[in-house]
Amino acid sequence: MDLQEFKKLNVCQQIGISTENFPRIVAFIDFANVNNWFEEDRIDFDGRPLSPDQKIVIDMVKLADFLYYFADDVRFYYGHDPANSGSFAFLSAARHIFGKRRVFTKRIQKVRHNLAFSDSVTNTRIVYSDDDGDFVWIPKCNFDVEIAVDALRLSDAYSTFCLLSSDADFAALIRQLKKKDKKILLIKGGRIDGSLGQLLDHKIDAFQIKQYIAQIKQKPGTRPGFANS
Repeated sequence: MDLQEFKKLNVCQQIGISTENFPRIVAFIDFANVNNWFEEDRIDFDGRPLSPDQKIVIDMVKLADFLYYFADDVRFYYGHDPANSGSFAFLSAARHIFGKRRVFTKRIQKVRHNLAFSDSVTNTRIVYSDDDGDFVWIPKCNFDVEIAVDALRLSDAYSTFCLLSSDADFAALIRQLKKKDKKILLIKGGRIDGSLGQLLDHKIDAFQIKQYIAQIKQKPGTRPGFANS
């Protein structure tokens, strides 16, 4: 057994997955959900506090490597913003990592949200004004329908449905897949709805696999070792 095979076996044992219990796995990544898993984390992979200028983000290369330890196929769903060149660069990187035919996208829609006096606005959003008052554009692009359609359409190609998301809206899909005798594996961040949890054969919390799928990065606009003033 070479080092890579040993690592694969070790990781699968840690997360409780074997080919005997979970055969023919296809993983579906709801990346808009996954991308925020460690947004509020303030400790590193060894449980030590992060410095104020650091954050933990999903590393797509590590995520792909981790999933292919046990999955036979991986599908990546994420929206794009035509007005943002960085959005296309990100998807180009995703296609390089997961494969051109395994990355699925659609245009991000922007929904107007009128601001009340009590609303707080993060500095990442620009506030606009018109005759109806102040408002912000909130990006919206979920892939519930696309993932559900593909999961059902491709159901003969797998025995285990692996979903990376914490969205309770997938409960209806999972019920249908259970009727087809599919095993359900959920990799999730945070809490999930109790009714969804009862449908699962196995679940993995994001904090269990943080070291395998994330990296520590410098926050934009900060210098290493320095907090924002």
